[in-house]
Amino acid sequence: MDMNAYIAEIKLKLGYPVLDLELDDTAFEAVVNTAFREIQRYISATRLATIPFDKSCIDLSDCHVSSVSRVFRADGYQSSSSDVKGVSMSDPLAATRWQMLSGGTGLYNMNDYIYNYASWNTMMQIRNTMSTDLSFRYDRHDNYLYVNTNGEKPNYITIEYVPRYDNVEQIVSDYWIDKLVALSVALTKQIIGRIRSRYTQSNALWVQDGEQLLQEAETELHDLRQELKDNSQLVYPID
Repeated sequence: MDMNAYIAEIKLKLGYPVLDLELDDTAFEAVVNTAFREIQRYISATRLATIPFDKSCIDLSDCHVSSVSRVFRADGYQSSSSDVKGVSMSDPLAATRWQMLSGGTGLYNMNDYIYNYASWNTMMQIRNTMSTDLSFRYDRHDNYLYVNTNGEKPNYITIEYVPRYDNVEQIVSDYWIDKLVALSVALTKQIIGRIRSRYTQSNALWVQDGEQLLQEAETELHDLRQELKDNSQLVYPID
């Protein structure tokens, strides 16, 4: 949804065009941007990006990252690299299955290879206790991602991250669109309620609904903010 669609839906929920509203489109846009700034810290929809891993300190300024949740090897341990001189390592379990289906003929030094692989796997477990592979820390202030490797360094890594949104058009999740609309409607009720309750009429045949709108706005804002906090993902920091 673009900004005009948000404004149109907010107006419709407040009774427009039957009722005249005290705000113009510029004010409605400011309300949507205020709600957008508040709700952005709770958005937990992630994206994936595969980037070159040429150094342990990676600049993520171009990705507009809010927080990083996971880091994966894009190449894996079996890719060709200069560390293994262009030779791709084989999976001994896959080789064993191939041996079983090859008519019973044995492979030269197959048992020694499996024993060596078991020793290598044990060494990897010990090494992981000393230095966790692909452990990372994201510095949001400077947009730097620090990644540790304890083995063969991959050429590329894939990061799963929560993006930082610059405008409301970038939100594509229906869930967060609905939350943004609901929060915008509550904030608009609060503003219109304050406008209509600015003056109190006495001995009048009719009264404005400013106080009622204020009460509805306070209740809706409290419920919405509490729901966002209760359903926030703990693995994604709220900041």
